[in-house]
Amino acid sequence: MELWDIPAIDQHAHNLLRPEAIANYAYTAAFTEAHNADIINHHTCHTLFYRRSLRDMANLLKCEPQESEILAKRNNLGLENLTKTCFDAANLEAILLDDGFLPDKILPWQWHQKFVKVRRLLRIEDLAQNLIPQANSFEEFWERFKAEIDPPPPEVVAFKSIAAYRTGLEIKSVTVEVAKSQFNAIKKTTGEKPPRLINKSLIDFLVIQTLEIAAKHKIPIQFHTGFGDPDLDLRLSNPLHLRQILEDERFRNAPIVLLHASYPYTSEAGYLASIYPNVYVSFGLVIPSLSIVGMREVVRRLIEFAPSSKLMYSSDAHLIPDLYYLGGKWGRKVLGKVLNESVRDGDLTVKEAEEIAVAILRGNASQLYQLDI
Repeated sequence: MELWDIPAIDQHAHNLLRPEAIANYAYTAAFTEAHNADIINHHTCHTLFYRRSLRDMANLLKCEPQESEILAKRNNLGLENLTKTCFDAANLEAILLDDGFLPDKILPWQWHQKFVKVRRLLRIEDLAQNLIPQANSFEEFWERFKAEIDPPPPEVVAFKSIAAYRTGLEIKSVTVEVAKSQFNAIKKTTGEKPPRLINKSLIDFLVIQTLEIAAKHKIPIQFHTGFGDPDLDLRLSNPLHLRQILEDERFRNAPIVLLHASYPYTSEAGYLASIYPNVYVSFGLVIPSLSIVGMREVVRRLIEFAPSSKLMYSSDAHLIPDLYYLGGKWGRKVLGKVLNESVRDGDLTVKEAEEIAVAILRGNASQLYQLDI
C-alpha cells in the first residue's frame, strides 16, 4: 500500500538545533539515545538504524551512502535548504513541537513555521524549573504556574510530561502541604538557579494539577513512556504504572497520549488504549529507530489490539532535519506493509485499510488536538 500521497501530522517532535550548536554534535549522535562518547563515536555506526539511514539520506541528497559525502551535501545546502528538503520529502502537513528539549541550544518554534505549520507542546517540568527561581514562595510559584497553563497559550495544543525520566510513571495524589514543603526544600538548596526537578512529590503534584486543567479545557497531555536516553529508569516508564490516573474519573476528559509506543511495553500500551477511552498511542522514536522488522512488529502489535482510532504517527525527530524525513518515510512504509498484511489476512478490506492509513497519519491527530490547519 503506497501512502506517500497522505500528508502527515507529526504529533510529537522537537525543535532543530541552532547551527552553532550542531557543530558540537557528531552526525551519529542523532541516531542513538546514548550520551556516552564511546557509544556515539565508535558503536552507533554499527547499528541497523544508522546504516539504513545513510542509504536513505544518500538517495534523498543524491550522493554516495558515506557519512562524509552526506555531510558535505548537507553543508553545501545549509540548514534552511536542508530543512526544506527533508520536510518536503516527508510530506508534512503540520508538526507539534516539544521545545523543552535542549532549550538553550534549539531554534525557536516560530523558525520552523517557514517550512510547515507548527503548534507547541508545553513541557510542564521545564515550565516549573524556570518558574521556581522567580518565585519567593510556593503560593507565588503555584499562581504563576497556573497562569501559564490555564488557559493554555493559543499556540499550545497539548501538555507534555517527562515524569518517566525524572521519577517514574507511578504518579500519586499529593497534598498542597506536602508540595509546599518540597518546594521550600528545593528553594533552600538552589536559590536563584533553575533546578533540575527530580522531586517526586512535587512532580506528581504538578502532573495531577495539570491533568485537571487538561480535563477542564479538553486538551491532551502527552507522557514519555518506554525507552529513552540514560536519564531514564526503563522499569519505571511502563505505562501500566499510570493506572491510578487512568482510573480517576476527574481526568476522563483529558486525552492521555502514550509516546514512543511505550517500547518495549508496546503490548501494554495497546491494551491500555483498548480499554480506557481517553488513552491514545503514538509510535515516534520506535519509527525510525528500530530495524525494519522491529518497526513492523511494533505497529503489528498495536494494531492487533488497540483501535486504529487511538493510534497516531509521530517521528520524535530532534537535533537535525534528517530525522523528520526518515520518520516520514518509514512511518508510511511500515504502516503500509502492516495494513497490506491485514487485508491479505482478511482483517480489513482495501477501503478500510486506506481509511485507517489516513486516520493514523493525520486524521486522528487533527481531531484529538483540534487542529485548525
